[in-house]
Amino acid sequence: MPHIVFDKYNKKLETPSKKDGVGFNFVAKSFNFTQKKRNTEYKICAFKDEKEFLLTLREKDESYLLKADKVTRVSPLHLIKDALNSYASSIEANITFSNTHNVNQKVKPNQGYLKDIDYFINDFETKREIQIEIGFGSGRHLLHQAKANPDIQFIGLEIHSPSIEQLLKQLEIQNIDNILVVNYDARLFMEFIDSNKVGKIFVHFPVPWDKKPHRRIFSNAFINEALRVLKLEGTLELRTDSRKYFDYCTQLLTNLSTGKIVIDINKDLPISSKYEDRWKLQGKNIYDVTLFCNQEDKAIDLDYDFTFKDDINFDEIIKTISTKAIVGEDYFLHIEDIFTIEDKKDSGLIQITFGSFDRPLSKYILVENKKAKYFQDLPLPTSSNMKAHNKFKKMLKA
Repeated sequence: MPHIVFDKYNKKLETPSKKDGVGFNFVAKSFNFTQKKRNTEYKICAFKDEKEFLLTLREKDESYLLKADKVTRVSPLHLIKDALNSYASSIEANITFSNTHNVNQKVKPNQGYLKDIDYFINDFETKREIQIEIGFGSGRHLLHQAKANPDIQFIGLEIHSPSIEQLLKQLEIQNIDNILVVNYDARLFMEFIDSNKVGKIFVHFPVPWDKKPHRRIFSNAFINEALRVLKLEGTLELRTDSRKYFDYCTQLLTNLSTGKIVIDINKDLPISSKYEDRWKLQGKNIYDVTLFCNQEDKAIDLDYDFTFKDDINFDEIIKTISTKAIVGEDYFLHIEDIFTIEDKKDSGLIQITFGSFDRPLSKYILVENKKAKYFQDLPLPTSSNMKAHNKFKKMLKA
């Protein structure tokens, strides 16, 4: 990921300010109430093209490291690079390393097809059948499906920013208009797609995560969500070169109380990725398992309130708030860190991880003028997130 290393003893960033089209709203310094960090860390609020996100500035022994904040993801990648470069320019940094050069691209990615998560929660509507590809990688399969099925609305999920950039360029080059792209964890995204609306879900060559199985996309919860969003006779299709992953997923699917699965080995598809071509040349087997949906589900209710209505005394809260993880019956809540906004009394960021145990969510709560709100966007509307939110509101009132 892009980052910049520069010497200490630079100018102080003035906020609010703007440089080279990038705005800076505030700088927040880690309160380090858990005493985990040896060196000081800062969060810098940047905005460009109507997108607001954080940069992380970390103090080293003789230098600073500036990079994108891992919680507040933003696409396309050039926004992060522009913000990093603008910050360094604003403080007249003596840069010792940088990989933030933006190449002048002949074809610009079409940003109209890249949607924030809020769009799918609040604004997404279509009368067309939906098909979803999770982890589209190079985009070959997704582009092929979209061209072959122009009447279907495709949604591509990917968390690798360069892959997203490449796909958006291809949408422009090939004049494809039935793909929407979102940079988000598919395990969370599925929870707010309407029931019985999806024709196919493709999961092609997911990361096996042999040493960290909890990070796998396939789980009992994911399969249940897939069955909820799929239409009757809709399909969940796994394609993998990992025998371990195939066996793991097949075991999950054969333990369902009802359903139909079809297994294939070395099935040829009309399109394949460059990695699949390489694996076939190496003589590796390719495994397919397809689950057919044979049920209809009730519509979901996304009427959740993630607001903070009470006034909050930030300076007092940070002195007394508990650092111990709170574990409920089907949710948890843990305060990871607190950041105080420089030159602003009673204001700051609270970083929390919360929600369900197998799909935790990390967010920042911004407190200014005694009012709190989630920074960047609201949590996904799930029952476990709502329970954690309500618990956190009680903690802020204590």
